[in-house]
Amino acid sequence: MIVGGIGIMNIMLVSVTERTREIGIRMAGGARPNHIRMQFLTESVVLSLIGGLIGVVVGIWLAIIISKVFGWPTLVSPFSVIVSCGFAAAIGISFGYYPAHEAASLDPMEALRYE
Repeated sequence: MIVGGIGIMNIMLVSVTERTREIGIRMAGGARPNHIRMQFLTESVVLSLIGGLIGVVVGIWLAIIISKVFGWPTLVSPFSVIVSCGFAAAIGISFGYYPAHEAASLDPMEALRYE
């Protein structure tokens, strides 16, 4: 989970760097730092939830295959699916906060000048 979180943080830091001008335009147009922070936090949570859902689908698929191949009874409880998606969202929030904070603390004038 930590490696995935670091990957999300790096992707989001690159996204902030590539979209510095867009952030400056939004801030110059009246967006508050909290709006910018929430945008990037939402993106990181969605990114981590997509990864979590892919993991759930692969896990269920593997449980079905193992059950059929070896004849072992398997059970994937809805509680475990909910907990895993909760952990994915928590990873997105915790590792996405730093890039979101960096985006929200940009100076609008400097961001508009960024090439």
